[in-house]
Amino acid sequence: MFKRKSYIGLFIIILIFSLWFIPRINNRVNDDRVSDSSRTKEISQSSKLSFINLNGESRKVPEFVFQNQDNRYVTNEDFSGKVYVAEFFFTSCPSICIEMNQNMKVLDELYGNRDDFGIASFTIDPENDTPTTLKKYSELIDVKSKNWHFLTGDKKDIYELSNNGFNIFSSINEAVDGGFEHQGFFALIDKNGYIRSRVNDYGTPLVYYSGITNVNESVQGIDMIKEDIEKLLKEDYGKK
Repeated sequence: MFKRKSYIGLFIIILIFSLWFIPRINNRVNDDRVSDSSRTKEISQSSKLSFINLNGESRKVPEFVFQNQDNRYVTNEDFSGKVYVAEFFFTSCPSICIEMNQNMKVLDELYGNRDDFGIASFTIDPENDTPTTLKKYSELIDVKSKNWHFLTGDKKDIYELSNNGFNIFSSINEAVDGGFEHQGFFALIDKNGYIRSRVNDYGTPLVYYSGITNVNESVQGIDMIKEDIEKLLKEDYGKK
């Protein structure tokens, strides 16, 4: 009789334990699934590149028409359907342009043979950087791709595109070496002509990628832009 009561008591304890504990296990599993789903979603979102907004609108590269090193007129429409990288430089630059174009050449060697990739290098010294000069420069640095355009044209149009179109500073300054000031940035443009970039840890777009080495950074601009070019190449053209 005593043994029977013991079994009944043990059964009641197990039943109470099951009713209290098992639902909590299920809740914990469900919570973990939600948490894992949220983390996956967060990672996926963080891998997408941001649009650069100005006055509430995504910034698109303005229309332009310039001559390249082969004396051919090139417009923004020639880059439609292509991911491309843009920079502002000049051929007689004694400083950062050398490293910028060494890094740009890395991109050209990786992607230059693709029909959906291009490079636009706008000179900020159009009076000296004629198509002939740009051709010699492209041969000097041994550019093999036909998708890398060195572009020249009206000085006013170039500086308008640089300072207002891209917001990449450039100016004439006879007090500095080479006679020009400019920022060593690369701009990344998607297949629809929108300027894109990754965001930092705070969710703020980086906007541009450094074309030169920054000794204070563990990850360099050239490494970041290579990763982000890959992302944009996979995006569907015509979808924003």
